[in-house]
Amino acid sequence: MVWPVIHKSFFNSRHDIGYTPSLATTGFHPLDGARYLRDRSAADERLVRLIANHSYALLEAEERGLREELEAEFPILDHAELVDALVYCDMTTTPDGTPTTVDARLAEILTRYDCDSIVGRFIRRADEDLRAAVHRVEARLILAER
Repeated sequence: MVWPVIHKSFFNSRHDIGYTPSLATTGFHPLDGARYLRDRSAADERLVRLIANHSYALLEAEERGLREELEAEFPILDHAELVDALVYCDMTTTPDGTPTTVDARLAEILTRYDCDSIVGRFIRRADEDLRAAVHRVEARLILAER
């Protein structure tokens, strides 16, 4: 199987569309972005589901009381390599698009959010899974270079 190379700037410029103030209805950007793409564009269902669940969003949805809603509307995409690829894009790029490490990215997120905030609690819960996804992609990239 050929490992698809995903251009980081493509996903980073689109997967966080739910942060756009005019789209924010719940305040939970994965859900708001996915709803916008589903309802107002011709986006592929796989892309919409991927955006809705990016970077272990179900854990943050649970913190916000939105897990059942997210799961019902946008079931997790059954394509582990693609899911990992988006986590990799999200966790190895800063909000301004600068390349970074997963360690630095997670630390940066925790500097913006209080540890007891919804995002702070979510990041601490998802930390191991986020790191594992990034490491799986890095391993695939090394294999693809050979």
